[in-house]
Amino acid sequence: MTVVDISAPVGQSLRWWRERRRLTQLELSLHAEVSARHISFIETGRSAPTAAMILRLAECLDVPLRDRNAMLLSAGFAPAYSQRRLSDPPLSVVNEAINRILDAHAPYPALVVDRRWNLVAANDAIHVLMAGAAPFLLEPPVNVLHLTFHPDGLAARIANLSEWRDHIFARLQLDHEKTADPQLGQLIDELRAYPAPPPGHGTSAPSLVVPCRLRTDDGLISMFSMTTVFGTPADVTVSELAIETFYPEDEFTAAYFRR
Repeated sequence: MTVVDISAPVGQSLRWWRERRRLTQLELSLHAEVSARHISFIETGRSAPTAAMILRLAECLDVPLRDRNAMLLSAGFAPAYSQRRLSDPPLSVVNEAINRILDAHAPYPALVVDRRWNLVAANDAIHVLMAGAAPFLLEPPVNVLHLTFHPDGLAARIANLSEWRDHIFARLQLDHEKTADPQLGQLIDELRAYPAPPPGHGTSAPSLVVPCRLRTDDGLISMFSMTTVFGTPADVTVSELAIETFYPEDEFTAAYFRR
């Protein structure tokens, strides 16, 4: 069963997500404040849940919004969450907020990605990071992680490639565990197939955060990143966006970007 299969019975989907979250029926019942017996009846198909109950259990299981919609559809209900493009008028406020964040972060790089790390938007400083990448990696849709770890992308310029790779892969694994997105799993497999440096190769000096150290014509620049997501989103598209902002780890890097 795939988690976006609307033909799967809603009880089967709920059980799949419950087991993925490593919860017993009793534990879920305590979270949702319903009886374990009722949850058992829903999972086995002996009881048909209401839309409100589906959403209640899905919230307790931290099911992604697009998969909550799939559950509702499989039970014969309308989706509860919209799914629009950022260019659509209802999302104009969100789009404006994103653009303000990107512009305000200059001269340092900032970008927006979807849950599969495809580039949605970026400020002008991102071109500094993309310098020297093969043209085919820059053709839309640009996948930021393919661009980063492909041998013809940024990999050759990352001085602490092993460390940065381990950091990103750990985050990817957590994302995949949370979303169960098969395409994200495929992305992880593709990235693991790229040549990798020996473990520990290029490990940087101890730091408060894991930096990305990038070779440039002017010398080595060092950056760390922060991730921002929207709180309590009610739209599938918005729920899957992440804003990645990069900050200089030292004055040399800060001056580099100011220039």
